[in-house]
Amino acid sequence: MCGIVGAIAQRDVVPILQEGLRRLEYRGYDSAGIAVITANSALQCRRAAGKISQLSALLDQSPVAGHLGIAHTRWATHGEPTTANAHPHLSSDKIAVVHNGIIENHEELRAELQSSGYVFSSDTDTEVITHLVHYYLLETHCLLSAVERTLTRLHGTYAIAVAAAGEAGRMIAARQGSPLLIGVGVGEHFIASDVMALIPVTQQFIFLEDGDIADIHLDAVNIFDAHGAPVERPMQMSGLSADTIGRNGYRHYMLKEIFEQPEALTETLAGRFADGHVLENSFGDKAASIFDRVREVRIIACGTSYHAGLIASYWFDEIAGIPCRVDVASEFRYRQPVVTPDTLIVTLSQSGETADTLAALEEAKRCGFKYSLSICNVPESSLVRASDLVLMTRAGPEIGVASTKAFTSQLVALMMLVLVLGRRHALSLEGEAGIIDELLSLPAAIHQVLQLNDEIK
Repeated sequence: MCGIVGAIAQRDVVPILQEGLRRLEYRGYDSAGIAVITANSALQCRRAAGKISQLSALLDQSPVAGHLGIAHTRWATHGEPTTANAHPHLSSDKIAVVHNGIIENHEELRAELQSSGYVFSSDTDTEVITHLVHYYLLETHCLLSAVERTLTRLHGTYAIAVAAAGEAGRMIAARQGSPLLIGVGVGEHFIASDVMALIPVTQQFIFLEDGDIADIHLDAVNIFDAHGAPVERPMQMSGLSADTIGRNGYRHYMLKEIFEQPEALTETLAGRFADGHVLENSFGDKAASIFDRVREVRIIACGTSYHAGLIASYWFDEIAGIPCRVDVASEFRYRQPVVTPDTLIVTLSQSGETADTLAALEEAKRCGFKYSLSICNVPESSLVRASDLVLMTRAGPEIGVASTKAFTSQLVALMMLVLVLGRRHALSLEGEAGIIDELLSLPAAIHQVLQLNDEIK
């Protein structure tokens, strides 16, 4: 749940980094920090335990400015939530690194680096990345090469951004198992772990794939895949705006999102029915041929999405007449599932970046499951790109921690899947049309209930 923001521009990037961190507060965190390459190419870092407001107060007391910087909000995994364990982590005041993910071999790397004379100031797994980059930079004299060599040593997951003293025009980013994207501006570039961090500065984004390394400059971005070969990743436009992710007069995001449920369900249902039937191409061009073969459904998800899957499992039994099994993603990825022919793997995720769900889908493919469908709310997400079929929920960003509109829109999407599979098995055409009528009446019914808010209060 950590957040990354970075920027390289012809203006002071510190306000951009601070605003980006504020927009990632909903993800949860216990410390925050910023590292900036100053006008004289020196590396300056400010870190604080606690809220971003404490980091802002520190920056007011001890200002820093520069045209390149990286920033981070941390949720403690390795080490207590202290200033010493906050990101960015530095090596010899030359290298700064921010990192999301977990480095599984960090203890082995720490011992190796300590034997080479490196002194550790934190309990984190991230600090080994910082010192490794410094170690290889001394050998290669090239920041990109140093990062590339560092990544070959890491076992685990990461999204990282690297800045170096003396490299005021260059930032390196890389990902493996954790989301990271590049924002494209006019004569400036940004990075973030979440689109919402960068909406005030750009709506053009490049989404990095697993194994990618990006060499980012003011006027250019060069991306290399896991084999070191240059690759082009498409640029996409985001439909989000500052208004979309504001509270719009509500006291908090959860209340706003409760009241957005009628609109979210209307969007999820829109354009997906004709003549009393679900349109199968809503799931993708290959949907009909895959659905014709499906004899069983296996739903994989975490948290709230898992509970949506549990509800849908009853519908598959009672309405569609086909068996359905539901797995918690973190359990599925560590078991040895029996692969049954003609099973549809259905993954559910609001963000499409849930690490356990992504890993479970990868494991399902490795085991030999043929078909996959993602029900997701973010079209640019890793889960969507990894699935054969996709049904977008169109609920808009959900910032409140307790899920509301994402949950109800997932249920609507799952019912649509029940209908398209059910009509191939136990569901009559009249039964499908009746359920669709009820689905289409849901937004108005929810709106009517929400009008009782003041009376209930």
